Amino acid sequence: MGGILNLVIGLLLITTPVKTVVALVVALGVYWLIAGVFTLVGMFVDHSAWGWKLFIGLIQIIAGFLILRYPLVAAVQIPQTILILVALGGILVGTIFLVTAFQGGGVSAGILGVISLLFGSILLANHWRLAAIVGLVWFAAILAIVGGVAQTFQAFRKRRS
Repeated sequence: MGGILNLVIGLLLITTPVKTVVALVVALGVYWLIAGVFTLVGMFVDHSAWGWKLFIGLIQIIAGFLILRYPLVAAVQIPQTILILVALGGILVGTIFLVTAFQGGGVSAGILGVISLLFGSILLANHWRLAAIVGLVWFAAILAIVGGVAQTFQAFRKRRS
């Protein structure tokens, strides 16, 4: 079931990316709103770490409400935030690879470090551009399609055996 859902989401991201991203963001907003309510209710059932549960529950409810109130803004901001996090991750991993290379990790670690640093820096420098966000959406679509096909084939293989 998950494989087919991934495949459908991937195809929708390719055919109607804006509507699909908005729909996914709205689904995320509904999820966070419901999860926040359940977190607050759970706080009364299990009193351990109630301060954190209260904080997390309120943050989830506020985030869910804001996403549902401003879905188009969220549909741009969430992919842009993910893009920034991926860029910072690339810079961090690149730095780690370069340090490893200078400590005797070999030339391949150095090459991977430079590539990762370049990739992260380019993403970070262009995170505000629409093309970078569209590229992230297309990348997510391709991953969803490939993952969906792989999950579906795996499910049929398991069913046969």
